[in-house]
Amino acid sequence: MAVMTLRATGRAEAEDVWLRYVTPARWPSWSPQIRAVRADGERLAPGMRGEVVSLFGVTAAFVVDSVDDERWEWVWRVRLGPVRLRLRHQVFRRPGGSATSLVVEGPAVALAAYAAPARWALARLVRG
Repeated sequence: MAVMTLRATGRAEAEDVWLRYVTPARWPSWSPQIRAVRADGERLAPGMRGEVVSLFGVTAAFVVDSVDDERWEWVWRVRLGPVRLRLRHQVFRRPGGSATSLVVEGPAVALAAYAAPARWALARLVRG
């Protein structure tokens, strides 16, 4: 099991970034590799289940483990065939904007493939 940490900073207000995270229907607006999200709720909550549909039509199942609205942090697990990932997202207030971090645990080859699209998405997430 490997671990990868990514970070991004931008001009978007931290509250806005958090809302972009906790509303799965908004994920395609900042994550270009996501075409659609099908979830059993409109806002992230522990136990929420759903699917992320990629730009290429590949579908990955997910379950949300935890959501902390005070710390602006959430954790979910994603499954794509035999590949399992655990992702922890956090938002931070910064002067002039916000920052976000993403810690991903999973097979090294999967992390290597996911790094570039994840960096791009995080940069778009915090862009003002």
